[in-house]
Amino acid sequence: MKITKIPVATIMRMSVYSRFLTQLNHDGIEMASSSDIADGAGVTSAQVRKDLAYFGEFGIRGVGYNIKELNEHIRKILHLGDEWRLALVGIGSLGRALIMHKGFREHGFAVNCIFDNDPAKIGGFFEGVEVLPAEKIREAVSQKKADIGVICVPAAQAQNVADALVEGGIKAILNFASVNLVTPPSIHVRNVDLTVQLEVLTFQAGESIGRYG
Repeated sequence: MKITKIPVATIMRMSVYSRFLTQLNHDGIEMASSSDIADGAGVTSAQVRKDLAYFGEFGIRGVGYNIKELNEHIRKILHLGDEWRLALVGIGSLGRALIMHKGFREHGFAVNCIFDNDPAKIGGFFEGVEVLPAEKIREAVSQKKADIGVICVPAAQAQNVADALVEGGIKAILNFASVNLVTPPSIHVRNVDLTVQLEVLTFQAGESIGRYG
């Protein structure tokens, strides 16, 4: 059955559920209720049941969910059984931190090409992957069949980088540049603006102590 119109927020919560279930499995726990999962994910049990219902029926009424089986279902839903090849553009502090994040490999993400425009970095290797010049993006992404582009460059360069990634055959883009990218409708883009996230926190923190203006 083809799944359509699943809210992005639901997909994000499914990822959180999977991480929590992985920890429970590591701790040797075999069964969990929707309330247990909700507590671990910071949501309500009704939200857990609603999210899972988009994808079918899981668990046994009055008993709960087999943790290992449910996590396997969620991983299949998120296509985490596949290997996803990443093309990372911009090997500055953020780019290096992303490549070294051990969770990437654990979840099937492998950086197989890296690009930068700094002559001092081009030709070097990071985590076993050669740093190529940015003008090689289209060619290398196509040759290495990268699936997802990760943009870690200044905003002024991000659109040109996105264009090159798309021309190389990228299917989706994770964008850390503080600019909205223009891409074909078939390209899925997720924007991660750390400044915006911090400003949300400053609003919430200020609101909690009644600080306005």
